[in-house]
Amino acid sequence: MQGFAELLKTHSAPGRIEWIGLRSERKADLQSVESADVKLDGLAGDHARPGKRALTLIQEEHFHVIAALCGQDIILPKVLRRNVVVSGINLTALRHNRLRLGTCEIEFTAPCAPCSRMEAALGKGGYNAMRGHGGWCAQVLKPGRIVIGDTLVVIRD
Repeated sequence: MQGFAELLKTHSAPGRIEWIGLRSERKADLQSVESADVKLDGLAGDHARPGKRALTLIQEEHFHVIAALCGQDIILPKVLRRNVVVSGINLTALRHNRLRLGTCEIEFTAPCAPCSRMEAALGKGGYNAMRGHGGWCAQVLKPGRIVIGDTLVVIRD
């Protein structure tokens, strides 16, 4: 039988990068890109907050929940203002682990709370629809590169 620590590191499959977005300045619209260089202070070409909020990730599976809570059929990744959309793995279950995203290493630092602009972007109730579904902020531990289709996995010690 596996111990609790081992269970926390066991996933059925790696996550997969589905979308990458950059914004040239604060409050600018996100632009979709196929790949990006990941530096210690965030994605090259992105207006990021260095340190614990250098990178933001959201789980693609949550898009359906957010859309349903907003009474919408579909929500585009750029509307939610996160840098990286990942599918196939529970992001919350990855907290407290070193992670490999493409060729870089990251670590989640805090939930990525929605901002008040979600009310305008998603309509009435948009802010509350995002609560608990807003993804994660991460710090970059080792620079590298990410490309759509790359994996997100726990780094085994």
